[in-house]
Formats: sequence, C-alpha cells, structure tokens
Amino acid sequence: MKTFILSTLSVLLFFSCGSTSSEKKEETKQAAVSTTETVQAVKIGEIAPDFNLIGIDDQQHALNDLAGEKGAIVIFTCNHCPYAIAYEDRIIALDKKFKEEGYPVIAINPNDPAVQPKDSFDKMKERADEKGFTFPYLFDKGQKVFPTYGATKTPHVFLLNKENNQLVVKYIGAIDDNYKDADAVKVKFVEDAINALQNNTEIAEKETKAIGCSIKVAKS
Repeated sequence: MKTFILSTLSVLLFFSCGSTSSEKKEETKQAAVSTTETVQAVKIGEIAPDFNLIGIDDQQHALNDLAGEKGAIVIFTCNHCPYAIAYEDRIIALDKKFKEEGYPVIAINPNDPAVQPKDSFDKMKERADEKGFTFPYLFDKGQKVFPTYGATKTPHVFLLNKENNQLVVKYIGAIDDNYKDADAVKVKFVEDAINALQNNTEIAEKETKAIGCSIKVAKS
C-alpha cells in the first residue's frame, strides 16, 4: 500500500514539475517579448519615430508636416477615457498657447475600436467637433505607432524639439501633476519643459509617470 501511495505521489510530482517548467518557459517568453518592446520604444534624447496617419479631416499626415518651427507636443489620447476627458481643455490650452511659439499639439488615438467602440474613427470626429479641438487628431490604425513611442496610457505626452532638422524627444510623461483639478495643479510638466527649452536651460523633470487609462489592444 505504501509503495502504491509513493508511486502515485511521484507521478503527481512529475506532472506538477512539468507544469511549473512549462509556466516558467511561458513567463520567460513573455518577458522576452516585453523586453523587445521596451528596446523599441524611443527614449529621451533620441529622434522621434516618424509616422503617416489619417486625421479626422480624412487626410494623411506625417509628423514632419505637422510639427512646428521648434517642435511638437505629441499626445496619445482618446475619446472615452475619464483621464483623457479631464485633460481635454488643458490640451486645447496647450495648443493655443504654444502653437504660435512653434510647439503645436498633435493628438493620436492609439486604441483599437474593436476593443473600445467609443474610440472609433467616427467617434473621434464627433468628439473633436463637440470640444472644438484646435489641433490635428490622428488615428493609429493598426496600432503601429504607439509602441515605437512606448506610450502606455491615455493621455501620454512626448515633447519633441527640433534640433538640426530632426525632431528629438525631450520630455515623456504626464501633462501636469493633478488630473482631477486643473486649478489645483502645482507642477505643469509640459509647460515647464517647453519653457526650459526656450530659455536654453536643463529640463528639471525629463520623465514623469503618465496617469491615465491603459491603451486598448485587441488580443491576438
């Protein structure tokens, strides 16, 4: 009887170990994929990835065509996310303030409408009209652009500065330090970064944590 019990336990342990080994292999595989994605994402001081995306005007737009004389404020955002909605007026304000100074806003919706229907191309047009967007609103159809930037949230900002006719990433992160209340903001990360660039001084905070909704990607 003891021999039977020991044999049974041995078999169970064998399969248990086999399962654990399989899980470890899967975890290693996932980690490798994650690492690859991280390597592909642009970093501070690197040239911003180019793109050619359709806008709500039904025209294709390239990054260099939309950038201003000094650079651009690329913001990955969307229609449905409460964080993105909370920042809409501030994004419009950023565009109005800095477009004339050479840093226009370029908004990109990275979400897959199959996952979140409220972020469809038609809904983008509706939202832009409702809010009176003053900036281009582009659709990352096929979701090829946001991974190259490393965007993970909506909204997620990438401030680009024109240097030797190249658009270089100078700041990545949040718009400011209070998504809930614009009147309670203490640090305006994007504005401070642009002011530093214009004054030829070091940007105090080159990277901050983007606060928002996760980007919606269809399961493969």
